[in-house]
Amino acid sequence: MRSQPASSRHGSRGFTLLELLVAMAIFAIISVLALGGLNAVATQQSLTRSNLDDLARLQRAFDSLERDLGQLYPRPVRDELGQDREAALLADGRDDYLLRLTRGGWRNPAQLPRGSLQRVQYRLAERQLIREYWPVLDHPLGMEPISQVLLDGVDAVQVEFLDADGQWREQWPPLSALNDPAIPRPRAARLTLELDGWGEIQRLVEMLP
Repeated sequence: MRSQPASSRHGSRGFTLLELLVAMAIFAIISVLALGGLNAVATQQSLTRSNLDDLARLQRAFDSLERDLGQLYPRPVRDELGQDREAALLADGRDDYLLRLTRGGWRNPAQLPRGSLQRVQYRLAERQLIREYWPVLDHPLGMEPISQVLLDGVDAVQVEFLDADGQWREQWPPLSALNDPAIPRPRAARLTLELDGWGEIQRLVEMLP
């Protein structure tokens, strides 16, 4: 019987145990690296989505403030006791609200029996910026406003108003014209929000005469 050529014997040789172990180790390392990269991409996508959601909420909050201030209507309201009258725009850091105002342009797509004016206020409570409104302008004592949380993680809010003399004022109406019903509306409002993770953000709102 003829012996098989040496080249044929070498060609049919299988993998040794050491070669299999090395191949499995390399495959395991590549798998770990691939999984780590996939996790990193998924984490980055999640962070990006979260940042975009936060940015969208911030933009909606500023849009709400701009719409309300931009549609300020010179209509004072009766206080909750029905005696004194509140100015169309009130802002005083000593109260439990940031600002309170009467705005026009309240849309009514459902054709409800109400007017187009709305009494609105903004509050900062438990690091939340809250917008509230009443169904009627001259709301009686005990009528609770309808609330909506606009932003979370708000550390501070400052609202300033530019008067006719070009002075920025934190209180409105100014002390010098507190009881003057003919005081002109502010020319502009400056909104400054201090947010967790964002720092200080400022927006200037023109208030049409």
